[in-house]
Amino acid sequence: MSANLNTTHARLDLGALKTACAACNLREICLPAGLSPEEIDKLDHLVYVRRKIKRGDALYRAGTTFEAIYAVRSGFFKTRVTTQDGRDQVTGFSMAGEILGMDGISHDEYTCDAIALEDSEICTIPYSQLEKLSIEVPSLQRHFHKVMSREIVRENGVMMLLGVMRAEERLAAFLLNLSQRLSARGYSPLEFNLRMTREEIGSYLGMKLETVSRSFSKFQADGLIAVDQKYIRLQDIDGLREIYAHHTR
Repeated sequence: MSANLNTTHARLDLGALKTACAACNLREICLPAGLSPEEIDKLDHLVYVRRKIKRGDALYRAGTTFEAIYAVRSGFFKTRVTTQDGRDQVTGFSMAGEILGMDGISHDEYTCDAIALEDSEICTIPYSQLEKLSIEVPSLQRHFHKVMSREIVRENGVMMLLGVMRAEERLAAFLLNLSQRLSARGYSPLEFNLRMTREEIGSYLGMKLETVSRSFSKFQADGLIAVDQKYIRLQDIDGLREIYAHHTR
């Protein structure tokens, strides 16, 4: 996707921005605490109206020109790259309150595909304007640096998963990570629907589909989780933490 931001998206007026963000779990990204009315007015010219992405559609694809980053307002996305032998490798999952598109900053083009796993909604933030506004509003720059740092920490965590953990430890870490992220956004940390398939989880964690299914079955047999298709209930979160902590011993 290479959208013409000037023709495709209408800018929000200040009142609409406040109304849209007041109850939004993205407000800490779009409206950092402590902004003055003048700074909010500047931010008003940066954030564009939300856009809906249907399940299975791409928000952007690898190789397209980098123009914007995207705040996920609702829904769920996966990012993937295509390996040299033609296989799709899942590189991450993003939910409401998180940022997509930062992979395009370094080379001015996106390096992966971002695909909606369910009907979703995003806010578009043109990067060139974000850079200019960050100079004028230091608190916005600091906040964006924190967002970037959070993504780096998450990627490093995935590398640790793939490098040193056994299959069950990887799955436990994955479920605990989802639980933590959902809780931070006001959702239940113990009961949730997985938006991704077992195969996509395996691709992300570096596990075969059979191994993922076997690990889920073992967790359920051990009373750690209850599984009903994509619905997951964490019945023994301390037990999952114990499995996850095993790799540090």
